[in-house]
Amino acid sequence: MREATETTRKQARRLDLEEIELDLLLEGIQRHYGYDFRDYARASIIRRVEKFSKDQCLNSISALQEQVLHNNAVMSNFVDTISVNVTTMFRNAEFFQAFRKHAVPRLQTYPYLRFWLAGCSTGEEAFSLAILLHEEGLLERSRIYATDFSSKNIQRAKRGVFPLKSMKDYTRNYIRAGGVCDFSEYYSAQYDQAKLKSFISSNISFAQHNLVTDQSFNEFHVILCRNVMIYFNKQLQEHVMNLFHDSIAPLGFLGLGIKEAIFPTSFRSLYAEQGEGTRLFQVKN
Repeated sequence: MREATETTRKQARRLDLEEIELDLLLEGIQRHYGYDFRDYARASIIRRVEKFSKDQCLNSISALQEQVLHNNAVMSNFVDTISVNVTTMFRNAEFFQAFRKHAVPRLQTYPYLRFWLAGCSTGEEAFSLAILLHEEGLLERSRIYATDFSSKNIQRAKRGVFPLKSMKDYTRNYIRAGGVCDFSEYYSAQYDQAKLKSFISSNISFAQHNLVTDQSFNEFHVILCRNVMIYFNKQLQEHVMNLFHDSIAPLGFLGLGIKEAIFPTSFRSLYAEQGEGTRLFQVKN
């Protein structure tokens, strides 16, 4: 019994030490590089830090801190690990169905439209939105601002090139999302890659923007930030919702991830969901 108690105490001390190491790592990254991960959901950030440490053959978070702060290449790889890049074209097709049904009729009344796709990752959702707008006759009078905190993600998104083998899944998603054309019309095959047609990206501006530290930069008729805030703690969720509310036009639309809702209580009365469970919200009049 005494040995079990001592083992429990040692485990608790080790966990406390890891928490201290993690705090120092995130503080050092924020002060040295300007990336602020301190308000990311704790369980998520711990998993990613531990995975990265293991991949780098490092025995402790303190050893990782030394590498990250003194080696820009390691820091760049670390950012890629922290950045959640699980994305596909027309992900959660029900959302795009709801967007066509509820948002498009309203958007068709405007002469010019601005969209902000925050946390765009490698661009799949930005291109999905552009294709939808093209089919609804809205793309030519739209500007999509697709942003992400990762410069590598932005560079990949600008290329508009994806594995050809992904097109089968993307086509299936596109059909379920209400697509009205042959999806193969939107890309050309080049060996084992698919290159999206240039007209799809012509009205998209890809740029770096950090939801944690950067400010609003325009007023938008539509803001999409799907499957991003689920990785933030409640304080950061509130900060980001404030940022979006400062950036959204009257009667504008806000799209969140399928597992997300209007997190902070203070915002729930300001938005109305467009269809049950769609996670497409409109600012109330």
